[in-house]
Amino acid sequence: MSDQANLTRDEAALRAAQLDVPRTIVHLDLSSDDGSADIRTFRSRSELHVVARTAAPIFVDIVAASIENVTIDGQRLEDPAHAAGRISLPSLAEGPHVIVVEATMEYSRDGRGLHRFVDPTDGLVYLHSQFEPFHALQVFACFDQPDLRTSFEISVDAPAGWVVVSNEPTIDTPADGSAGRWTFAPTPRISTYLAAVIAGAYDAVTDSYDREDGSAVPLRWFVRRSLRAHLEDEELFDLTRAGLTWFESVFGRYPFTKYDQLFVPEFSAGAMENPGAVTFTESYVFRSKVTDGIRERRAETVLHEMAHMWFGDLVTMRWWDDLWLNESFATFMSVLAMSEATRWKDAWVTFLDAEKTWAKFQDQLPSTHPVADEMPDVESVHQNFDGITYAKGASVLRQLVAWVGQDEFLAGCRDYFERHAWGNTTLSDFLGALERTSGRDLSPWRDEWLKTTGVNLLSPVVTLDDDGSYADVTIVQSDPVPLWRTEDHHGILRRHRIAVGVYDRLEGHLERRTRVELDVVGARTSVTELIGQRAGDVLLLNDDDLTFARIELDGASLATVTDHLSEFRDPMPRAQVWSAAWDMLRDATLPATGFVALITKKPRARRGRHPPTSADARLRCGRTVCSTE
Repeated sequence: MSDQANLTRDEAALRAAQLDVPRTIVHLDLSSDDGSADIRTFRSRSELHVVARTAAPIFVDIVAASIENVTIDGQRLEDPAHAAGRISLPSLAEGPHVIVVEATMEYSRDGRGLHRFVDPTDGLVYLHSQFEPFHALQVFACFDQPDLRTSFEISVDAPAGWVVVSNEPTIDTPADGSAGRWTFAPTPRISTYLAAVIAGAYDAVTDSYDREDGSAVPLRWFVRRSLRAHLEDEELFDLTRAGLTWFESVFGRYPFTKYDQLFVPEFSAGAMENPGAVTFTESYVFRSKVTDGIRERRAETVLHEMAHMWFGDLVTMRWWDDLWLNESFATFMSVLAMSEATRWKDAWVTFLDAEKTWAKFQDQLPSTHPVADEMPDVESVHQNFDGITYAKGASVLRQLVAWVGQDEFLAGCRDYFERHAWGNTTLSDFLGALERTSGRDLSPWRDEWLKTTGVNLLSPVVTLDDDGSYADVTIVQSDPVPLWRTEDHHGILRRHRIAVGVYDRLEGHLERRTRVELDVVGARTSVTELIGQRAGDVLLLNDDDLTFARIELDGASLATVTDHLSEFRDPMPRAQVWSAAWDMLRDATLPATGFVALITKKPRARRGRHPPTSADARLRCGRTVCSTE
């Protein structure tokens, strides 16, 4: 039924110009759920307080099994037109109105709307909502678009033994686990896709995030009862507190009242950033021993959703054209937070090995698309939850941070949140904030990085003097023609802020002696700072992995790493070499025998503090776990 519903960008823009929706009162009656497998429906009542700016016909979004009643300002509509997921309403006079819709809704089994699950272990029922991008209309009547923000007042009638969670704390609950009504405090004005209802026989563990000023944010982790023994609440609370401490230090005060996090069964994605009620896949409830890499992936997901509390929830995109920015920003910030506030200090190495490898692979396929892609309707949005939106977008943001400076980037974020709190924005609003704090004109950067496809190739051309010093080091940038392109290829050369590292072999280790950071612009860029310096054993372009590009190794460097790759103390250049070698192999600039030699060279015993990276074990062209929505 929900597949019939769609909303175009033009329709949403027109409706946003016509209406303001200051208040939405939602009541869900779930009380008839007796745990049986044949329960299919629930009752829903929506009271929409709107202000019409112009007198024009409008429509309300809803997908329902049946609609029992529709009133406007107390006047019942007889046989309201209901088709394709919307109720068509007559023209409203300018000014305030109240629209009430009472309907019977259907539970879902596909993870959209209100999903219902019966635990086969004990027969207990668990519900969770998932509204992004356009599924709130499957639970209550609404104006289901990001820029018609509203304050939700939610109440739920639930059976005995259930708990109900929403975005805000409860202000009234049934006594002693009995059946009754759960009433929640009004939310700030948020987008419809961010409202949340989670209900059922969940168990909860409580804690708090205590600030130095004496205030506190209540924390809870929820899980279904049959998995309670596997909930690692101490580790999860420690991670949550570390994340909130770090994000508040860079973005400002956490903008919501509480911070609940819930593992929900049969979740259709990795996680969802409902403000104050974040939902996660149960695959992160570990039933057996797992690698630390999997724990790192769980931490990235937790911090990804936390970043959304500011970027996405406090300030929300106007339309789904900026979905990439919403997700890329959270991915970038989660890795930055891990590297600075958790025990996973080498999180950027994992990012290179997983996200960036995934992004480069996706960006060289015929299915690639620009990072900032157009979304003419909500059906288009489903196509772009992919490696370009998440992984390439985050990689491009990492380059943007290098281009403007990390301090300037974070200052721009704070300016952006302060200016646009509880509002909707576009990409130009975000880039404008960064331009103010960095002093850089980002229009050329935007056009080169966000509106094009493909991965540039950066190659070193090295000339030595007779004394073994660098006579010239030039970075050659190209945009090779992808094999799948048949039309004339008009390549794009982008601006890159990169580091160039010079490494020496010293006492059995490859140590960085020199690091030069510079802008690469156009086809050829000379690294003048290296001229006259003694040549190193390894010259590494894009050291520290600041930009999104394929890189090549010069012959001397390739020879060194073939014999001594394991001698890098730092895992980042080691992973960079693996990535470069794999790209060179795929581009047919490194013979397969050369790549085999790199793999089969027996490493010496490592004595540094860093463990081998996962790239040392195998090169991955995709990701093993979807870390986000």
